[in-house]
Amino acid sequence: MSSYLPGTDMTRFIRELMEFVALSDDDIEAIRRTAPVVLAHEDAFTRALYDHFLKFEATARFFLGDDGRPDAAKLERRRHSLARWLRETAEVATTQEFSYYLLAVGLSHSHRADSRGGVVPPHFVVGAMSLAQTALARLFRETLGDAGRALEASQAWNKLLLVHLSVLLLGYVPPARP
Repeated sequence: MSSYLPGTDMTRFIRELMEFVALSDDDIEAIRRTAPVVLAHEDAFTRALYDHFLKFEATARFFLGDDGRPDAAKLERRRHSLARWLRETAEVATTQEFSYYLLAVGLSHSHRADSRGGVVPPHFVVGAMSLAQTALARLFRETLGDAGRALEASQAWNKLLLVHLSVLLLGYVPPARP
C-alpha cells in the first residue's frame, strides 16, 4: 500500500484493502452470484441483528426511547440503513459515494453520541460484523446445497466485510501519517 492518509481517498483505500485481503475477481463473482440469496433474506437478516442488540443492555441502550422501551421508529431507520448497506455490499459497490458513505457511518458511530447510549464502542462494531459474517455463513450452508459453494461464498463475503470493517474503524482510530 502506498503512502497517503486513509480517509482522504476512500476509493483508493478500499481498492488497496481489497487487493491486500486478496479479494479476487472470482470472489466478486461469488458475492454477486449469491447476492439474490442474501437479499431474499434481507428483512430476516436486519431483524435478527437488531433483535440481538436488544438482548443486551450495553447495546439495547442505543435503540431505546425516553420511556426505556425499544424505539420502533429508530429501529426501523437503522434497519433501513443496514438494508442499504447490505444491498450495496451485495453489488460489491466500490464507488466514491459508497466509500464515503461507509466512512460516514463509521464516523457517526464513533463521534455522534446518542442521548441514551453515547457513542458506539468499537468492539460492538467489530462484534456486529462478526454476527453478520456468521449469519451469512449459516445462510449459505442452508441455501446453497453444496458445502464447497457455501465455503466459497462465505470466504468471499468475509473478505469484503472485513474491508468494510476497516473503513468503519477509521472513525475510531485515526490512521498514522505515512
